Amino acid sequence: MSSTKTLNIAVGGMSCASCSSAVEKALLKVQGVQQATVNLATEKAQIEFDKPATPEAIAKAVVDAGYEAEILNDAGDRTAEAINTPGKISKEGIGEGALVAIAALLTLPLMLPMVGMLFGKHYMLPGYMQLFLALPVQFWLGGRFYRAGLKAIQNRTGNMDLLVAIGTTAAFGLSVYMMEQGSSHLYFEASSAVITLVMLGKWLEGRAKRQTTAAIAALQALRPDTARVRRNGVEQTIPMAQVQLNDEVVVRPGERVPVDGVVLEGSSHVDEALITGESEPVVKAVGTKVTGGSVNIDGLLLIQTSAVGTETTLARIIRLVEDAQAAKPDIQKLVDKVSAVFVPVVLVIAFATLLAWGFLGSAENPWEQAILNAVAVLVIACPCALGLATPTAIMAGTGVAARNGILIKDAQALELAHSIKTVVFDKTGTLTVGKPTLMQFEAVQGEASVMLAKAAAVEAGSMHPLASAVKDRAQQDQLVVLKALDLQDVAGKGLSAVVGESRVYVGTIRWMEELGIAPSAMQQLLGKLNPNAATRSWVAEETGVGIRLLGVLAFGDELKPSAQGAVSSLHRLHVKTVLLTGDTQASAQRVVAELGIQQVLAEQLPADKSKAVAALRDSGESGQQIVAMVGDGINDAPALAVADVSFAMSTGTDVAMHTADITLMRSDPSLVAQTIDISRRTYNKIKQNLFWAFIYNAVGIPLAALGYLNPILAGTAMALSSVSVVTNALMLRNWKPRHDGK
Repeated sequence: MSSTKTLNIAVGGMSCASCSSAVEKALLKVQGVQQATVNLATEKAQIEFDKPATPEAIAKAVVDAGYEAEILNDAGDRTAEAINTPGKISKEGIGEGALVAIAALLTLPLMLPMVGMLFGKHYMLPGYMQLFLALPVQFWLGGRFYRAGLKAIQNRTGNMDLLVAIGTTAAFGLSVYMMEQGSSHLYFEASSAVITLVMLGKWLEGRAKRQTTAAIAALQALRPDTARVRRNGVEQTIPMAQVQLNDEVVVRPGERVPVDGVVLEGSSHVDEALITGESEPVVKAVGTKVTGGSVNIDGLLLIQTSAVGTETTLARIIRLVEDAQAAKPDIQKLVDKVSAVFVPVVLVIAFATLLAWGFLGSAENPWEQAILNAVAVLVIACPCALGLATPTAIMAGTGVAARNGILIKDAQALELAHSIKTVVFDKTGTLTVGKPTLMQFEAVQGEASVMLAKAAAVEAGSMHPLASAVKDRAQQDQLVVLKALDLQDVAGKGLSAVVGESRVYVGTIRWMEELGIAPSAMQQLLGKLNPNAATRSWVAEETGVGIRLLGVLAFGDELKPSAQGAVSSLHRLHVKTVLLTGDTQASAQRVVAELGIQQVLAEQLPADKSKAVAALRDSGESGQQIVAMVGDGINDAPALAVADVSFAMSTGTDVAMHTADITLMRSDPSLVAQTIDISRRTYNKIKQNLFWAFIYNAVGIPLAALGYLNPILAGTAMALSSVSVVTNALMLRNWKPRHDGK
């Protein structure tokens, strides 16, 4: 058994992709750390470690690298014990918004003369007043850039803060020098405006990033703090941490269900929308399962607890979504490599700009212009946009998917899903309801309901799935069912019992023939049956002159109402559909014909299923194609493991859900097409963000180097670049499931 553990740490003090890379490097240097992933957007690190590493040693490595660290608990929250964690993240002090406002108030008087020049007013504040206003902006409010820049130098890396610190210090220093020389043409407004704009951009970016975690916050808000527990007949309200397995929990109308469990008493409508994405309330009665976090609408429920703490469905959902948001897809790994060399390259370009304009410039004061152009290069360069492009889109995409009942375990699955070319469906429990129903019943003569009532009486004592289907239909039709006597179970053939004044037989066609029923009599009824009702039970009755045929019961596993729409949606997305089942060819063909599935592979054993999926992967016209598998049973696990992207129904087995990359919280196959749709949209957002981040830097830096951008305009563009990337990703939150597949 593996001894590898997973640790989540909140990391403070990161400003760009270079910072997250520096934290990752520091973590990987700790002996025992096997893997470390730092997410700039969530400001969290996920670490897999073994001995001799400890959580405290890992947190200390982050602190030693110049950043703040706080250990999170298994649910991803800050713990009380984390108070003693080295470098615990401080939440005290003046708010970020207030600091931006102070910076703006101090910078505004410096900027007003520039505005006045547009209207022919050439008034400038005295130099000492400009210095008085610029000093607190540069060294108090801008102190964060110096501190973070110093950390970068200590770690032998570069980051956005280092670029801002160097650029604004150069502009501030130039202004002080020129003021001492008696010049009235100073650039305090440039250094102060850049710091203010960058602070504003980071504040707006932070607000936007918090919106990308709205799905997690909404899920976490579903967890009640207390539960009303009945122990020894006495109700008491206790903290959730004290609730135990098999406790009896009372949930009143309007309250949130605090635990996973089974209803012992009562019935009610329960809203599970934020858990499963199901918009309609679900009826819960005695014996049905309820999920913690759902809302009890109109009835009093007594629930026996089946899971608590981190083992509840809600906790597992939160953990899955957070893990998916923490993981890095392949495209992000490429961005990380670019970000690692971004700041050093920008520093070289800025230095080259300084020398070129200083020695070759034609201005009256070439070195003054050289410094301003070099500052513009430093300020406009934005590694933040590159670092945020992918994780913000992943967070928004996985978040909106979770709200609609689609749990994506890792970013790799989300990235691959957009390229799915073939979807392979299991049949039973995936496209069908998964349990037999009495689809049709025909009598030889007289009322068919009379025949059904007699059959239901015989089946009353049986737990067989077919017997349950008969009893359910009799109850649905409100038939009067007599009590059966002298029940006899004939192995492999059927049941018989005395109902009323005669013995009734319910069983196979072979048993009927043994009882003396003429095959021709049964053949006449076969022509009336629905071909989808593949399983039949025959009903006969003993009379004074022998045994006569009463009728036939036809069973089938009904298709789910959404199955046909699910297949049609995939076809509209140009995705091929395949049915892979262990059922007979005839049974599979009927499903294929009704749903319009393009290929069928029937009579497949579990081992054959995995080979079939592998063969489909290799059948692409230009090498391997991306194949998805959708299943819900233990026998589907091997095929799910082989598929590029695997889907499991939450109503299926734990083995299937553990194996699958994506869990569908509703037993609805149409969610597969919706997953592909949100994956395509998320991937498009990633490409858009990366395109604009690269273009922004590729165009902005040369323009600044050539002198076409002043530092203030460069600072404005830099501040807006990260905000625009995050805002573009946030547009994914408006995604709504579309059932037409377009």
